[in-house]
This record gives sequence, structure tokens and C-alpha cells, in this order.
Amino acid sequence: MTQKSTYTEQFKIHLERLGYSKSSQSMLPACVAEFLTCFEERGIHNLHEIQPIHIQQHYEYLTQRPNQRKPGGLSSRMITHHIYAIRLFLNYQEQIGNIAENPISGLYFPKPESKEREILTTEEIRKLYETCETRKEKATIGLFYGCGLRRNEGVALNVKDISFNSSLLYVREGKGNKRRVVPINEKVKGDFKNYLYNERFAMTNETAFITNGRGKRTSGNSYNITIKALIQRAEIPKEISLHNLRHSIATHLLENGLSVEYVRDFLGHKHLEATQIYTRISKKRLSTL
Repeated sequence: MTQKSTYTEQFKIHLERLGYSKSSQSMLPACVAEFLTCFEERGIHNLHEIQPIHIQQHYEYLTQRPNQRKPGGLSSRMITHHIYAIRLFLNYQEQIGNIAENPISGLYFPKPESKEREILTTEEIRKLYETCETRKEKATIGLFYGCGLRRNEGVALNVKDISFNSSLLYVREGKGNKRRVVPINEKVKGDFKNYLYNERFAMTNETAFITNGRGKRTSGNSYNITIKALIQRAEIPKEISLHNLRHSIATHLLENGLSVEYVRDFLGHKHLEATQIYTRISKKRLSTL
């Protein structure tokens, strides 16, 4: 398949236009590149030659392929990512007329079992705040719990995106290029101000709200390390990431009587169905209190 690099590069541009995150713009084309390479090795050199049976065989290959980063094979979630990338790629090829029939359109693959979302209680959130040793740590909790930001949204946040006078935070480019305005409560606003005016160190022309020790924009991985350190310090026996903080604030807002429509807009969900999962979590939690 001589056009493999062209296909993957065009696919990457397509994902960028659709508003996929930087990590997805890298990972999904990599899955497609492996898919196309496997077919080259089998002597298939044209997209038109790919049949449903070939995709099923590739799925079987993925279930047996060793993990390149750690011992063992690919997780069911990672295999699902590969299939999602292939489906998205072939749908795109059909859309632009490179294939007349889509070989994956009638295929279905098992989805990984989804773990129940870990939610921090309000008491555990209080413990997190109490264990903070820096203003930056408090501001970090404020971003991902108090404002419910996604990881990429927190990374992209600039100083100018926070209006202290209006008590609002502006997400300029959320998932799917969707913008939204997030209200900031007084505690979070105070923590943001305290960090910005008393602790933030930034290199010249650095616009990021939260910076690292070198005065540059803090990465998503650094945020995750901060949260895991806080969880460990607070002795909370849960596997928690940045996204769990977002799950937690959504659940707490619903438990406090806010409407699912409000929480949808707060989180920046496109469809109400994506938010309704939290109503089930909230009801289940309330029934055990």
C-alpha cells in the first residue's frame, strides 16, 4: 500500500478538523498505520481489496499481539481503540470516495466491560484540599473538580480565560471545538487568585494559567501526577485521575439538586445522554447513604 503515509497524514488532518484532541490525532493514525502495514505484509496493496474477513482477521491479530510497552497483550480497551480508529478511517475513505463499499460497516466487535466510575465523596474532596502544600495544588483541584474541566481543557487554559470580575472561566476550545462558559464559585476563585498573584512563575510571553517549575505550560501528565500525589497524601484508597474529579463534581451537582441540563452545559457535553450516566450514579450513591 504505497500511499500508506499519505492516507494516515490525510486522516490526521481530518481528525484535527473534527476537533479531536492532540493525543487522538497521534494515536488514531498510528492504529491505522499498523492496520495498513499488516495488509501490505499480506500482499494487499489497495483499499478496494480489503474485505470484511480481512478486518476480522486483523481483530484476531490484535487479540494476540504483544503489548509493546509492557509485558502481556493489548487490553480490551486498547483493542477497541484500534477498531474505532479503523472504523473512523474507513468511514472517511468512503465519504471522500476512495472506496465504494465500506468493509467494516456490517461488522460488530465486543466492547470492553466498563468499570464503575470512581467518585470521590465531598468528605474526600475536603481531605484533598487539606493535604495541599502549595497554592498550585489547590488551583489544580479547582480546575478539574471545581470547574469540571477535561484534561486537555486544563492544559490549554490561559490567564486571559479567567474573568475574576464576572466569576467566569472560558473554555475556548473544548471537545469537538465546542466553547463554553463555566461559573467559578468564591472558594475556587480565591484559590485561583492566590495562585496567580502569589505563586505563579512564568517565562516571558507564557500565557498559560498554571505553569511548571520552568515557567512553561503544565502538561496533562504533570497534572495527573499532582492529583495522584494528593490522593496518596490524603490516604484515600481509590484509583483517581483528573477525569474522576470531573465525574465527582458532576455527581455532586446532581445530588445538590441541579438539573441534568445545567450539568450538561457545565461539563460541555454535546448530548444529554452523556450526562444522564451521572443521574444513575447519583441515585445509586444516595440510596446507600
